[in-house]
Amino acid sequence: MAITDQQPLGSPFSAATTTEDIVAGHDLFGRTAVVTGGYSGLGLETTRALTAAGAQVIVPARRPDVARAALQEVKGSEVIPMDLADLDSVRSAAAHISDRLDRLDFLMGVAGVMATRERRVGPGWEGQLTANHFGHFTLACELYPLLAAAGGARVVVNSSAGHTLTGIRWHDPHFRTGYDKWLAYGQAKTANALFALHLDAVGKGDGVRAFALHPGKIITGLQREMTLQAQIDRGWVDEHGTVIGAGFKTPSQGAATGLWAATSPLLDGRGGLYLEDCDVARVSAPDTPMDDGGVRAYAIDPDEAARLWDMSLAATGATPLAR
Repeated sequence: MAITDQQPLGSPFSAATTTEDIVAGHDLFGRTAVVTGGYSGLGLETTRALTAAGAQVIVPARRPDVARAALQEVKGSEVIPMDLADLDSVRSAAAHISDRLDRLDFLMGVAGVMATRERRVGPGWEGQLTANHFGHFTLACELYPLLAAAGGARVVVNSSAGHTLTGIRWHDPHFRTGYDKWLAYGQAKTANALFALHLDAVGKGDGVRAFALHPGKIITGLQREMTLQAQIDRGWVDEHGTVIGAGFKTPSQGAATGLWAATSPLLDGRGGLYLEDCDVARVSAPDTPMDDGGVRAYAIDPDEAARLWDMSLAATGATPLAR
């Protein structure tokens, strides 16, 4: 992808678009999808919309009982156990999916954690980078044969405007010299964008195209590790937890960009792009405020993406893709 490709296409949709608007007129019967986090927040809206359009959706879940309860009325969905922070669990889930399917049309990486307290997983990895990036990276690599078999699969990864907080901290990606929960989140979201960029580069020969996106500002379970007072202090909610901040979307509006990435004919033949508000985002200057939108140049840098890919392969032991 050339950086000149990173500019709006003139999509007919907008920040106010809902999932229902996106899937209207789409017939996804016979299509298969995997939606991480597909039982709450944006993921639940994504699962509902895909199944309503006829797709069969597998939802890997860290809390499968909770997921099954949430999806009880969503016909066409199936829950399997998976913990993104446990790569053995990810591989087990991928093996189960591979036994069940012969192709995968959509891989939607919606699950994530934000600004969590310091958590070490695996061989001492930082928890947000592991859950948000390494887990999705490993899942995509293990499911790649199914994606390639679809002959036109799309992989959609939820990044965030939080990527503007920092690029990849190559000197200390696991925060061994002092933990900062917001920088850790920002790094993980930059990693999501770079992962989609390089996956698209290596996958497009097989028809596998990948996109990253900022879903917008939405109050969901993602804020579960933030206190109510912290959210009040940021001007997001009032003392009752009611959203009062400007520019916030509903969960359906927040999930719309991911569904647009998965289904829009405007994106045929394209990939490796960072999206927002159901269109391609513009490149933002280094001093642009986070809420003004856009994507930082370092989050769509092919060299940074290739470096992260190699680091992730070495760390996770995931199955390499043919280049």
